[in-house]
Amino acid sequence: VVTVGDKTLEPPSGTLATGGFKFDEASGKAIGGFKKQVSETLKAAGYPAKAKPIEPFSGQWLTVVGLLWILMIYVTMVYGPIAAMLVELFPTRIRYTSMSLPYHIGNGWFGGLLPSVTFAMVAQNGNMFYGLWYPFWIAAVCAVIGFLFVRETKDVDIYARD
Repeated sequence: VVTVGDKTLEPPSGTLATGGFKFDEASGKAIGGFKKQVSETLKAAGYPAKAKPIEPFSGQWLTVVGLLWILMIYVTMVYGPIAAMLVELFPTRIRYTSMSLPYHIGNGWFGGLLPSVTFAMVAQNGNMFYGLWYPFWIAAVCAVIGFLFVRETKDVDIYARD
């Protein structure tokens, strides 16, 4: 079923031709008609046939580069302090494993799967902004865990247990 706005289109059922590699002639025509019907419905709803490319001198590309630059600044503001904080959290004898494992699970799994998970969420829900809930909830859960379980390391001797 294809839904565009308030209009719902029912796709045709196809029958494979002998050999099973392509549809028979009647099914091929029905599928072609369905594709045309979907295109016309999308056009009537105001969807463009293709994405409009960025004009080189419009300033839009500068805005995109600027926004990406701001996001990179946010990430770099976290990298330095997080490394220093993780080093202080654990005694030196277990430091590498204690900070490496959660750091790489968090960045590798949760961060690495972000494009796939958010795309799946958008595809399932149909709302192009629905995928933003994944990073929001990951950040919220990390903040709560951090506030509740990460201890203050000021004036703590990190060599005390060595």
